[in-house]
Amino acid sequence: MESLRIYNTLAREKQTFVPRRAGEVRMYVCGITVYDYCHIGHARLLVVFDLVQRWLRTLGYQVTYVRNITDVDDKIIRRAVENGETIKAVTDRYIAAMYEDADALGVGRPDIEPRATDYIPQMLGMIDTLVANGYAYQAKDGDVNYAVRKFARYGALSGKSLEDLRAGERVVANDAKQDPLDFVLWKQAKQGEPPECTWNSNYGPGRPGWHIECSAMGCALLGEHFDLHGGGQDLQFPHHENEIAQSEGATGQTFVNYWMHNGFVQIDNEKMSKSLGNFFTIREVLAKYDPEVVRFFLARAHYRSPINYSDVHLDDARAALTRLYTALTDVVPDGAPLDWSEAHAVRFREAMNDDINTPVAVAVLFELATEVNRTRDAQLARQLRALAGTLGLLGREPRAFLQQAAGARDAEGLDAAAIEAKIAERTAAKHAKNYAEADRIRGELLDAGVALEDKPGGLTEWRRV
Repeated sequence: MESLRIYNTLAREKQTFVPRRAGEVRMYVCGITVYDYCHIGHARLLVVFDLVQRWLRTLGYQVTYVRNITDVDDKIIRRAVENGETIKAVTDRYIAAMYEDADALGVGRPDIEPRATDYIPQMLGMIDTLVANGYAYQAKDGDVNYAVRKFARYGALSGKSLEDLRAGERVVANDAKQDPLDFVLWKQAKQGEPPECTWNSNYGPGRPGWHIECSAMGCALLGEHFDLHGGGQDLQFPHHENEIAQSEGATGQTFVNYWMHNGFVQIDNEKMSKSLGNFFTIREVLAKYDPEVVRFFLARAHYRSPINYSDVHLDDARAALTRLYTALTDVVPDGAPLDWSEAHAVRFREAMNDDINTPVAVAVLFELATEVNRTRDAQLARQLRALAGTLGLLGREPRAFLQQAAGARDAEGLDAAAIEAKIAERTAAKHAKNYAEADRIRGELLDAGVALEDKPGGLTEWRRV
């Protein structure tokens, strides 16, 4: 395999990616906690690691991609109680919504998608081992906690010292803990909680803490030591730090070789979050913008950089994607396979092998589009479509994209039939040499977001702008 370099959060540098088994990659990504509709921050996570697994497969690796679903959690329980419905009803509804959103964005399903509630025995087994190894204890309130100071490498991923953490605001006072830094592995059942979120254990009835879920599922499905672990930047601490402590405390070996974290989605340069109320659900965004535009908006930013969400940026992404599709409108790509030795493909590949550098890779696509517009070369058109395809882009027939209505923003309600009728009126006006009326109709359509292009032979094509 050729040299792929990724930024390893644990090492704080780009490193050559070398999987534990030649030609195989085992990859785990922390998925969604399903108590509400996914927001655009979740969309970034889904798209980023879809791009990563796509590129690994493009390089020829056999990938086992695991992305979990957290279906037991304080927020889920709270939502179920508020709604007066079962936890399963809540989680099933939002899992179905998550699939709808992910499918719309062209995000492929992971190879394995475990639900936390299916791995309770594995979680309890790991907790038993941690207790036996001296890393965990049952407190007087019944919770089982991880003794952070027992794990010498704690803080290696986040770069936080125990002294910094001890003084930090993240530490919540709890008299039952031996140390305020300790975190919960098993939560004692509380009065009034639904019985469906309670399991029997050696520590009494209860449910797992959030952190132990991913440790247990990752080790169970990919082995106790695997290649790549991903997630949002907000999970670096404490979630991923705690995963390392749990997993390595239980197994005695390295948990993960490479850690990848995608940057935040921001609104007005402030992190988007439900707690701040400055978030947009994926389905709210898709009501205004075509899903491929949203994917392109997310894909063209480097995955580690923060990204600002706004209608202005989405409009710009739409215009940019339109330019790529427009280059393919009158040139049919030849049927040959992607030529990786061609100059544009070489630069594209170099960019993607440099820590999944999609901004440079997308710039190569625009260079290709310029050449296609200039030369009308079918081979270059093939290269453009095929390279974009590795990013999950340009998969549609160009005119289908250019003429589709992305949502309420488009064309003041004019559908394709109404537009074609207006074009027919304009054609009739031109035949009658009523050029003023023909120009008026062209202007009316342009004001409504529809551009016309007269082709040889009297044909008029249209696209939305």
